[in-house]
Amino acid sequence: MCGIFAYLNYNVNRERSYILQVLFNGLRRLEYRGYDSAGISIDDSFSSDPNIPPSSSSSHFHHPLVFRQEGNIESLVKSVYHEVAETELNLEESFSVHAGIAHTRWATHGEPAPRNSHPQSSDPGNEFLVVHNGVITNYEVLKQTLVRHGFTFESETDTEVIPKLAKYVFDQANKEGDQTVTFSQVVLEVMRHLEGAYALIFKSKHYPNELIACKRGSPLLLGVKELSEDLNHGSAFHDDNFLSKNGHPKELFLSSDANAVVEHTKKVLVIEDGEVVHLKDGGVLILKFDREKGDHGGALSRVASIQRALSILEMEVEQINKGKYEHYMQKEIHEQPASLTTTMRGRLIRGGSCKAKTVLLGGLKDHLKTIRRSRRIVFIGCGTSYNAALAARPILEELSGIPVTMEIASDLLDRQGPIYREDTAVFVSQSGETADTLQALEYALENGALCVGITNTVGSIIARNTHCGVHINAGCEIGVASTKAYTSQIVVMAMVALAIGGDTMSNQARREAIIDGLFDLPNKVREVLKLDEEMKDLAKQLIAEQSLLVFGRGYNYATALEGALKVKEVALMHSEGILAGEMKHGPLALVDENLPIVVIANRDACFSKQQSVIQQLRARKGRLIVMCSKGDADSVCPSGSCRVIEVPQVEDCLQPVVNIVPLQLLAYHLTVLRGFNVDQPRNLAKSVTTQ
Repeated sequence: MCGIFAYLNYNVNRERSYILQVLFNGLRRLEYRGYDSAGISIDDSFSSDPNIPPSSSSSHFHHPLVFRQEGNIESLVKSVYHEVAETELNLEESFSVHAGIAHTRWATHGEPAPRNSHPQSSDPGNEFLVVHNGVITNYEVLKQTLVRHGFTFESETDTEVIPKLAKYVFDQANKEGDQTVTFSQVVLEVMRHLEGAYALIFKSKHYPNELIACKRGSPLLLGVKELSEDLNHGSAFHDDNFLSKNGHPKELFLSSDANAVVEHTKKVLVIEDGEVVHLKDGGVLILKFDREKGDHGGALSRVASIQRALSILEMEVEQINKGKYEHYMQKEIHEQPASLTTTMRGRLIRGGSCKAKTVLLGGLKDHLKTIRRSRRIVFIGCGTSYNAALAARPILEELSGIPVTMEIASDLLDRQGPIYREDTAVFVSQSGETADTLQALEYALENGALCVGITNTVGSIIARNTHCGVHINAGCEIGVASTKAYTSQIVVMAMVALAIGGDTMSNQARREAIIDGLFDLPNKVREVLKLDEEMKDLAKQLIAEQSLLVFGRGYNYATALEGALKVKEVALMHSEGILAGEMKHGPLALVDENLPIVVIANRDACFSKQQSVIQQLRARKGRLIVMCSKGDADSVCPSGSCRVIEVPQVEDCLQPVVNIVPLQLLAYHLTVLRGFNVDQPRNLAKSVTTQ
């Protein structure tokens, strides 16, 4: 949804221009999470506070500067440098310690505008500043309370209550004579009043050169970069190198995800729900929030610190660069042979001369017996992840013999649909942080189901909160429209079906054919990518169209839904995926000689039915584009009466992986030819962390 980022340099001199560049680059790495407005806060030069006696050590401080701008990150960059030039702010001024925060927004409360951008402020003097990813569900109640206490609100956001509440808590503590109230005490008290999902970073002029991060439901991590070459780098925060205020020069980063951190350091701490991470004097203090403490209404409580271990990021900077490609979506489409290979690496076992071919999924092996005894398997997801699960449902039903049902996460929650202890609930999410899917996971856990996670993000909330699961290992996906994650999800779920199905003699030949097909799948995808120019030519013919229908059935009903979704997402063209068996129950009324219609007709159990669909559409002069297996052009489209896209034939349960690639390419080229931003489609963001 939104991206938050912070950079704190300690005991190492950094010029203001360098600090700005780190913050801007951090936002660029997070821009796929939201791009309708952005903002940063850095420190001004030293100034004096007339309300504090000159003898006080706090009389001189860095006044926080806030820059906010509607539009993408580059709009913010131009605005900041324009403002800097007008105010003659010294970009060469050096800071041995400095804390800066930044935010890129996907609007939920209030239109894209500077007043609604983050950082949100407590007051005109910016005593407390906050950047926020998530939604505060009780903000209206908090806002009414704060208004009664004299606060004035400038924005329409839910976030603005947070810094104002922090100022209120701070002011009340000082009124009561608690001159030693700490930054972490203020934040803990604020958290006690917040409901909803959030990841927050606080900055305050009352606590210069300090930052506090906390989270509930939204992702956040800390990156640590030690700058002393002679230090023995440890792996845990109780190591003096990281936790203690030892004076060693270091840089600390806070970010919504690893993309913005990996170019600086690979040593990270994934912050857990309820943790409060306080960066001060080069040290890192981690506290555990407990809602019950402090409800007694007395003085602000003090909380004991905890210890956490650092982990090492298993990603490279090259993974988040475009390389030779013009756009991330283009790169990720063409990466699919490699991403599928990585997804399957170490998981497919060919066996020897007397051993059966099989699948090994370490994350599931201890739970396979329980899954096989399930009353049913429930796939739960949203958007592309739902479509991937739909593509895998038939093979899972076939091999396991267990009923498989599909649930869109938001609909399951709206209906409060029944989930039983005997169910296995499979949660599919690329990011592992999709809000509706997370809520559905909580619901399933409450009802006692065995919960399985299928995500692309190690350490994500879904990965941590499910009983078991499988990482798809597709690599970092930055384009908002999912491509390589979709195909890897299908492959993982096909492997899950093989694992659950077991090694029964009755399906051994089928299993071995699928495993052979999986081994060869990257080559088939590499082959279908050669249709790139053909899809570009087709896109030129469709550039002026307003609508597109895609008919599929069987395994390729999911392909129809996903192909239409891709065109809808990025090309901003109305497109609809339709179950071909439902054609005569309404959609046939739309058919004429102008409306382009894609029909997917591979040689599988549904081939003859799809041939019938093609004949009926031709009889009504439909403008057909038929996707078929190589060599079937004359069968599906005699006398060249329609446009044909020929793709390699693979096992029916793997055909959706091959078939989606031409539709991804079509969506990509349509978008570029129509002049739209393919990586940042209108009104969308990569990780939907709000309901």
